[in-house]
Amino acid sequence: MKIALASDHRGVRLKKFVAQYLKELGHETEDFGTYSKDSCDYPDYVYPASKSVQEKKNDRAIVICYTGIGSSIVANKVNGIRASLVFNLASAKLTRQHNDSNVLVLAAPLFKRDYLKKVISIWLKTEFEGGRHLRRVKKIREIENKEK
Repeated sequence: MKIALASDHRGVRLKKFVAQYLKELGHETEDFGTYSKDSCDYPDYVYPASKSVQEKKNDRAIVICYTGIGSSIVANKVNGIRASLVFNLASAKLTRQHNDSNVLVLAAPLFKRDYLKKVISIWLKTEFEGGRHLRRVKKIREIENKEK
């Protein structure tokens, strides 16, 4: 799988860890920045990473900022993106099963490294259930199309 990565300055260290872990799992990554701890604006990095998923240049994305909230807002502005701010194993699994999320959003200070590996692994491996959830995802798409 090819996975886009993005972060602000407060998530840059965690993004490096995530990139290394994804490579260990055999995934390819594309890093949209930032690359330093110098203060920056997360939309400058999260938007292009999310856009790359929309354009099918990447299969999914993982984006990181301090709270995850701003990155979620930005990513979800991109038509076709279903970004989910995840805090635990259950939400990582459910957002894939029920929402077919294609962007994982992380809050930089909330995860110990070993636990984060489990969250990412579950999010990557969990399949979308379809069924009644597909009906709901289709309704999300209809809303997006109205807002164009």
